[in-house]
Amino acid sequence: MSIELSEVTKLFSERFGEEPQLVVRAPGRVNLIGEHTDYNDGFVLPLAIDRAIWIAARPRDDGQVVVHSINYDEPGTFSVEDLGEKGEGWIEYLKATAWSLKDAGHKLAGFEGIVTGDVPLGAGLSSSAALEMATARMFAAVSDLDWDPAVMAKLGQRAENEWIGVNCGIMDQLISAAGRSNHALLIDCRSLETQPVPFPPGVAIVVLDTSTRRGLVDSAYNERRSQCEAAAEHFGVPALRDVTLGMFQNNGQSIDETTRRRALHVVTEDERTMMAVDAMRRGHLSALGQLMNQSHESLRDDYEVSSDALNAMVECARAHKACYGARMTGAGFGGCAVAVIDANQAEDFVISTGAAYKEKTGHEPAIYVCQATNGAEVIG
Repeated sequence: MSIELSEVTKLFSERFGEEPQLVVRAPGRVNLIGEHTDYNDGFVLPLAIDRAIWIAARPRDDGQVVVHSINYDEPGTFSVEDLGEKGEGWIEYLKATAWSLKDAGHKLAGFEGIVTGDVPLGAGLSSSAALEMATARMFAAVSDLDWDPAVMAKLGQRAENEWIGVNCGIMDQLISAAGRSNHALLIDCRSLETQPVPFPPGVAIVVLDTSTRRGLVDSAYNERRSQCEAAAEHFGVPALRDVTLGMFQNNGQSIDETTRRRALHVVTEDERTMMAVDAMRRGHLSALGQLMNQSHESLRDDYEVSSDALNAMVECARAHKACYGARMTGAGFGGCAVAVIDANQAEDFVISTGAAYKEKTGHEPAIYVCQATNGAEVIG
């Protein structure tokens, strides 16, 4: 079960002796299709899920941010006037967001409160982006700032790129900021234009956590990004989003084999994403599932960011009659897969797929049916 507002309010009250003045939530996300395309200016199709980071707080007038992480059972403190040196740990995501907002010219007030959440850490569901957007939403509330989802997402991305040191694209922050209930969101990662795409009736989205974590994925992520930039330079374009399949076939043979396969994934993944949007709008679930399956094979073979556990989970999901399609989701090397299934068979799918995966790998999975929710918002 996902966290409810009443639980967050109670956690704050137990620590501070009164109810919070403000509660914000920012969701994690699962990406239906369009993986590793965001930092290539391409297209992605994520949804904000009903797993989120919550901050309950009251304002302070001394510029101090004093928060306690419920998940880590650990305090964190900093001043918005003097953020100090970069460090490690969960508090750095709040400091990074404060730094990015300040650097953009915003004057920030402080707050004190609690941070909690139920986005699985390291699972590829963007717990870090959710924390950044929850922090930005709280700063906007206590500092009387306008909330523009695309602007705030870009500031969150900059926080992660330049303070945290992870060279991520814009997708995670933007879907956490701008998600829409009962819809996926087609994001053009160049213009940041978004189009809500409704889910067809009778479909359920299932997140399948392999219970394996990604380890040292940052270096591999940054390496893939560099390879994509090299491929774009070869084709003489700003980003791989500008390379058509015809261009690739005519002028891609002279790149080294590894870089060529990385580029092939991105070029074909952008095509698959736009086709998936059309399939959803037409209610063609079998076509959507087939595109998801093709995406997984491309991520496994050309981009090489899958893992044995992810491949096993995808195989187990696809073996169930309710499954239209399944693929790894997120940065890869562990974490989660996502499946589109017949909602009427969701309970049996969860039980059967979980048992098959455990028998195959020995890992105990976490599997949950997700609802698409709104992006970062003040809800209390």
